[in-house]
Amino acid sequence: MFQLLLLIIYLAFVSLGLPDSLLGAAWPTIYTEMNLPVSYAGIISTIIAFGTIISSLLSDRLTKKFGTSLVTSVSVLLTAIALFGFFTSHSFLTLCLWGIPYGLGAGSVDASLNNYVALHYKSRHMSWLHCMWGVGASIGPYIMGLALTYTNSWNNGYLYVSIIQIVLTLILFLSTPLWKKKSVLDETNKKEGLDQNKDKKEETKKALPLKEVFKIKGVFSVMLCFFGYCALESTTGLWSSSYLVLYKGITPEVAANFASLFYIGITIGRAISGFLTFKINDDNMIRIGLGIILVGIVLLMLPLPDYMTLAGLIIIGLGCAPIYPSIIHATPFNFGKDKSQAVIGLEMASAYVGSCAMPPLFGLIANYINVIYFPYYLTIFFIIMLIMHEVLIKKTQENRKKPLSSGFF
Repeated sequence: MFQLLLLIIYLAFVSLGLPDSLLGAAWPTIYTEMNLPVSYAGIISTIIAFGTIISSLLSDRLTKKFGTSLVTSVSVLLTAIALFGFFTSHSFLTLCLWGIPYGLGAGSVDASLNNYVALHYKSRHMSWLHCMWGVGASIGPYIMGLALTYTNSWNNGYLYVSIIQIVLTLILFLSTPLWKKKSVLDETNKKEGLDQNKDKKEETKKALPLKEVFKIKGVFSVMLCFFGYCALESTTGLWSSSYLVLYKGITPEVAANFASLFYIGITIGRAISGFLTFKINDDNMIRIGLGIILVGIVLLMLPLPDYMTLAGLIIIGLGCAPIYPSIIHATPFNFGKDKSQAVIGLEMASAYVGSCAMPPLFGLIANYINVIYFPYYLTIFFIIMLIMHEVLIKKTQENRKKPLSSGFF
């Protein structure tokens, strides 16, 4: 049963990634077809992000009231419906309207499912499960590229992904009984002689008021770290295609496929990260990721041949790979299992603030100044992550009741 539930969670993470990269891959075609300014992609992504912020903040209450299984299933269904709405859309206004349920569906499932994995699985599973998110995010632009190439319609790209999401929703609803079985954590606790009843009590406490969560030491640091990470990741995912088209002169169809290289880098990186976590702790995995991101950004900055620019996208993806799952997985350790769902909800909300505000801002830069500043813009968020992660370690040190697993540093 444990293995089957893990497989279901893998599928859920694939469903999380599938829609995330569609807008960026399709936008060079959409704004041309609708005669829109290139910066308007930021408006749609902002609407989606606002929805995710709201549902992330509500995730603690929703999960403790309805359970992870139901929240995940309903959220994926809501996302599938929104994607079908994108398929039927032929105006900017309808795209904006369908962005509302899209965002509301994404936020709750992200926070709820991440907390469930952080509590019930080891770090390597968090990395591999987020690798499945990368699989979905990598497939998304490829599906859009196929739709553009063979049907000459970006709408069909959304239709294909909507159908996949509906199938995944059915699987999630059918899997509901599995979530009620004993978890992997129960088996691990039994082997390690830990108090299972204590863990259960910690997880089932009432939802914490937001004002109490904000008082927890280190919360603002982890929120800013997540803000920087998702600002960098979402800006790269949304604008890399436009950067390739407008700066490198690559055709939109080819750019849509090449944009998936960033997500392929994340996917491969997370597969590797799962093995590295056997020897390297979460903190050092984040530091390694930041170093790799810096290399990728430098490759984008330099006036190098196209293949080096594409290599830079892959390298940034590789660097992003361990950061998100490592921060999430360390949350119960840094703040306590009883507070982890509430803190992860805030982490998701701040992450989506980064996704909400920062890609549109670069859209304005690309529209009114020059798209060439893309890598310099990413550097700002790299610096925010670097500083805030080190501050987080210092502020939560006294909360850590046992040492991190040994690492290389």
